[in-house]
Amino acid sequence: MNLSEKLFLAFLGSGLLPKAPGTWGSLAALAVGYAVLLFFPVSTLFLLTILITLAAVKHINAYESRTGVHDDSRIVIDEVAGMWLALCVTGSNEVGALLAFVFFRIYDIWKPSVIGRIDREAPGGWGVMGDDLIAGTAAGLSAGLVLEFLRQMGLSL
Repeated sequence: MNLSEKLFLAFLGSGLLPKAPGTWGSLAALAVGYAVLLFFPVSTLFLLTILITLAAVKHINAYESRTGVHDDSRIVIDEVAGMWLALCVTGSNEVGALLAFVFFRIYDIWKPSVIGRIDREAPGGWGVMGDDLIAGTAAGLSAGLVLEFLRQMGLSL
């Protein structure tokens, strides 16, 4: 990986850390995404997610063409997009952010239903990004449902 790929595809180098690069990338995404939400509206994070997704597909396609490696474990920009989508649902709520992270890792690792199908069958950059975008959406919805349940139970969050 060249420097720009380490910064973008490996998201500031988090994908280069040993053992579980997807988890490290998700944690880095959580930190950056949460910081964005402290200063900007959710719509900003959502637009950033769209932008990095489009750029990532292009760069992943180029990387795969050059190396012949599909879904290199060091590429974690897909985890960033998925994590940020989950955060778009929960907003800057600490409990919600933690729930979004936990649900995202569960869906990203387990890959139930269509998430696994996209991971196995979709080629190129859309294949790398697609499963994480769906996992992030499912994680955000799951976290949102748990937050609402906790609120209905009388917990102030």
